[in-house]
Amino acid sequence: MKFKKSITILVFIIVLLSSVAALTGIFSGNGQNAFDFKSLNGHVVKIYGDGLYKNDSVSIVSQGKAQDIITMILGIPLLIYSLYSYRKGYLKGKLLLSGTLGYFLYTYVSYTFLSMYNRFFLIYVALMSSSLFAFIISIMSIDIEKLPSQFNKKLPVKLLSSLMFLIAFILGIMWLGLTVPTALNETIPPVLEHYTTLVIQAMDLGFIVPVSIIAGLLLLKQKPFGYLLTSIMIIKGLTMGTALTAMIIGQIMAGVAVPLPVIVIFPFLNIFIVYCLYKTLSNVVEARA
Repeated sequence: MKFKKSITILVFIIVLLSSVAALTGIFSGNGQNAFDFKSLNGHVVKIYGDGLYKNDSVSIVSQGKAQDIITMILGIPLLIYSLYSYRKGYLKGKLLLSGTLGYFLYTYVSYTFLSMYNRFFLIYVALMSSSLFAFIISIMSIDIEKLPSQFNKKLPVKLLSSLMFLIAFILGIMWLGLTVPTALNETIPPVLEHYTTLVIQAMDLGFIVPVSIIAGLLLLKQKPFGYLLTSIMIIKGLTMGTALTAMIIGQIMAGVAVPLPVIVIFPFLNIFIVYCLYKTLSNVVEARA
C-alpha cells in the first residue's frame, strides 16, 4: 500500500511525543501557587502558577489537563488501533486514521498558538507538523471517487448531514455571539483573559464551521468528498467532543464558571456524535486494499 511506511513513522512520532506532552501536562503542577494577574486589557486573571502550564490561566489549564487525559485514554489508543487497521488495508481504518489525525492536528495547533510559551514548545510544533503531514497522507491513501460505492445504501445521509449542520450552527452561534458584540462595541471579551487572540474561536469559525457546512451539503448530494469530509468530521468530533466534555468537568472542578447551556449542549452533542459514528462505520462495505 502507498504511504504505509511514511504514515507509520509519522504516527509513531505522534504517539511518542503526545504521550510525553500529555503525561507531563497531567502530572505537572497542582495550582497551589496560583495568583492574580492584571492583563493589558484590564482583566484580572487567575494564573495557575505551577509546572508546565505555570503561566497559563486556571481556566485554560483545567481544560488543557482534561484534554491531556482524553489524549492518553482515547486519542492515542484510537490512533494506534486505526493505524493497525489502516495497515491491513481496511477502509474503516483509513477513515478512522484520518479523523483521529484531525484531532491531533487540531489539538496541537491550539497548544502551539494558544498556550503560553513553555519548554515543550518545540514538541508542540513537531506534533502539529507530524499530524498535518500524516493527515494529508492518510487522505491521499483513500480512493475518494470510489467512496459512495463503499457505503451501504442504508447509510442515513440526512441524519449525518444534519449533524454537520448542527455542529456548524452551534459553533457559529456560540462564537459569533461572543465576538460580534465586542467588535461592534470595541471591547475585549473577558474569555480572552491575558492571551493575545481567540485561537480556538478562529480555528472553529475559519475551518470547522465551513468544512462542516460543505461536508453536509456534499453528502446530501452524495458526492465523494461529502462521504470523506463527513466521516472525518464525525471521527474528529468524537475525540474532540469527548475532550470538550472532559474540559467542562475540569473547569467545574477548578471552580471556573461554566454557562449552563454549555454544560448541557456539548455532552448531548457528544452522545449524538457517537451514535452517528456507529451508523457511519457500520455501513461501510469493507474491502481490503
